[in-house]
Amino acid sequence: MTTATIEKKPAAKVVGSPEWLAARKELLVKEKEFTRLRDELSRQRREMPWEKVEKQYVFQGEKGKETLADLFDGRNQLIVYHFMFGPGWKEGCPSCSFLADSFDAAVIHLAQRDTTFVAISGATLPEIDAFKKRMGWKFKWLSSNGTDFNYDYKVTFTKEQVSGGKPLYNFGTIAAYGEEAPGVSVFFKKDGEVFHTYSTYARGLDMFLPTYHWLDLTAKGRDEEAMKPHAMAWVRHHDRYSDGKMVDIGKLAAK
Repeated sequence: MTTATIEKKPAAKVVGSPEWLAARKELLVKEKEFTRLRDELSRQRREMPWEKVEKQYVFQGEKGKETLADLFDGRNQLIVYHFMFGPGWKEGCPSCSFLADSFDAAVIHLAQRDTTFVAISGATLPEIDAFKKRMGWKFKWLSSNGTDFNYDYKVTFTKEQVSGGKPLYNFGTIAAYGEEAPGVSVFFKKDGEVFHTYSTYARGLDMFLPTYHWLDLTAKGRDEEAMKPHAMAWVRHHDRYSDGKMVDIGKLAAK
């Protein structure tokens, strides 16, 4: 990769301090409103009904075979990241890896709030372990290979489904990207029984991307409008960037 020559966005209006402060306070009113709306949406999310998990899913992990109930690790809540990494793949999805770079920092804090975090993929455990070692990650990552788990939670689709037309994804709102798709599912364990409380997919995963939210504070923002074939085309596995230099966005935009 070489340092990119990126087309600059139109220069913003330059003003004095009083006018800047007035504009900032005007935006602050909208930011506060958004925060209150987000809090209300989170409250409604917590009030979603639960569904009992009837199947006995068994995963392959570092401890050997573990059931979904085992994954709670003594806590009442479980968050599962559905990592796009199918059997036979040489490496995990770059976009999922973009999210995963923040997982290790969150795991210990989530544990203090009665919540266990794991990632699950359809790849075999040796494939997962090799990629995890390459990336330097420590979070718990299990294989659902040979189970219905990924299919039941609508993040893996059969070749027949894909060849017969894009299968529906994100609760039937958009076409799936292919045989593998990303997502997050949340579970609660009560009196020995496991309940599915929430799942989110596609843009619903945006809230788990801290790098994006840092960029949202900047004048250029995410700067992805010209990206092809998709907005995240600039993202690489963190060991694929060259000497900290930027991906050549100009070349990507020209494709």
